[in-house]
Formats: sequence, structure tokens, C-alpha cells
Amino acid sequence: MTELSLEDIEFIKILASSDATILQAGMNEATRHRLDDQVGTILREYYHENTRGTKTGWTEKLLKVGIDEDAGKACARRLGIDIS
Repeated sequence: MTELSLEDIEFIKILASSDATILQAGMNEATRHRLDDQVGTILREYYHENTRGTKTGWTEKLLKVGIDEDAGKACARRLGIDIS
């Protein structure tokens, strides 16, 4: 299972509440890959837990750090991550 880092939390919170185009314009390829891989995996597992009832633990972990379902969806949408 992927671990949730402080950097992941900040990326999700920033992207859930702001325009991602500004952030994406300043990203290098390594950061973009990390977002797609690490944060994308977290958000897909979180989505599956909320829609399919799988027990990934992400709902509890994200709620503890102040990220609700709407913020998770907004972040995924702004990153263009397919969470279905």
C-alpha cells in the first residue's frame, strides 16, 4: 500500500482548492511523474474505497488530515487523473 507523505497531503490540498494550471506550469517532469504515480494511486484507491466498498484505509487517513471526498475528487479532476 502506498504511504501518505506530508508532501502528498499538501499537493492534494493545494490542487483541491486552487487552479492547477499555475502549479503545473512550474512542474518539472519528475514532479509530474510523482503526482501521477503516487498521488494518483492514493486517489484511485480512495475512490474505490468510497464507491466499491474496498477497505483501503484511505478515507480515514485523508479525513484525519482534513481532506474530504470533494477535495479528493477536485484534486483528481484538476490533475486529469482517471479515478474510475
